[in-house]
Amino acid sequence: MPLTVEEAFQRYQQEHPRIEAAANATKTHLDNRAARKGITCQVSARAKELSSFNTKVYRKGYTDPWTQITDKAGVRLVVPHRGLLGPALELVKESLDVIEVQDYRDNHDDEYRLSYPRLHVQAVMFGAEKDPDGVPYQCEIQLRTEAVDLWSRMSHRLLYKPGVTPPPDVSRSLYRLIALVELYDLEVERGVEAMAQHPELVRSNLLLDMTEQVYRTLTDHPYSRDLSQDVLDVLAQTIDDADTYGERLADFVEGHRKRIQRAYADYGPTSDHFLKHGRYMLASQPESLIIFERLTNARFRLKGTWDGQLPETMLTDMAEIWGVAL
Repeated sequence: MPLTVEEAFQRYQQEHPRIEAAANATKTHLDNRAARKGITCQVSARAKELSSFNTKVYRKGYTDPWTQITDKAGVRLVVPHRGLLGPALELVKESLDVIEVQDYRDNHDDEYRLSYPRLHVQAVMFGAEKDPDGVPYQCEIQLRTEAVDLWSRMSHRLLYKPGVTPPPDVSRSLYRLIALVELYDLEVERGVEAMAQHPELVRSNLLLDMTEQVYRTLTDHPYSRDLSQDVLDVLAQTIDDADTYGERLADFVEGHRKRIQRAYADYGPTSDHFLKHGRYMLASQPESLIIFERLTNARFRLKGTWDGQLPETMLTDMAEIWGVAL
């Protein structure tokens, strides 16, 4: 027997905290898996707002809202360019129990008409959270490039106003932008492929992208990318297996997660140590994870490479935090 709109809303309100927890667990899981695979992406997740639940029922005219609303939680996975959508889709398939894939990236039924390159996945969320009936919670995952994400967010604000039909010229203008989105994505992909022929130029960037994925599972504190580049140029010299390092780093962080979280709490940007001394600046940077790993597994190589290239105090501060002697 389908729930009424009011019954479905009351149930959603009661289960919202568990759905939110499942969404956060799914985000963390995908972040870790992306880091292991070396896939650069930004993952965000949240449960649908309570007000949006009833709004969607009203707009869609659902008769069985609890069952028909399949995006009670939404996950967004954004990659830098189109060439990473395929690997990102495989990542989702390998990481979660996938129910359905809606892939309209190459839907060219009408060669004269531009359309939104939709790539959505319906999947069971990661973790043990289930509803009172014992059914695992699901989420809708949107996979987009950065350009498509920008277009989608902008068009949603302008085109999808409840009860308002936008003027045809506005709709046409926004859909004309799809052509620019396609060109932008193609040129970015071409540039990435060209740079891949010169790995020495992009190694630090790849390390930063890889490390940031894991860092975001621990904290959302902002960091200085310029400082990261300076430090990673040195750290890269201590890593021989850059292609597989992401998986090793993810394993290291998972094995030392509580210790790292304690280090961030004690020495991070809001800690008494930092506010009193103005030091330990690397404790709030993604590359701190590589430093902790190198201090554990390649301490003397790290010190020998660091000396003469970066201030010694930066490394000694991190060694103090990690509890090792140099």
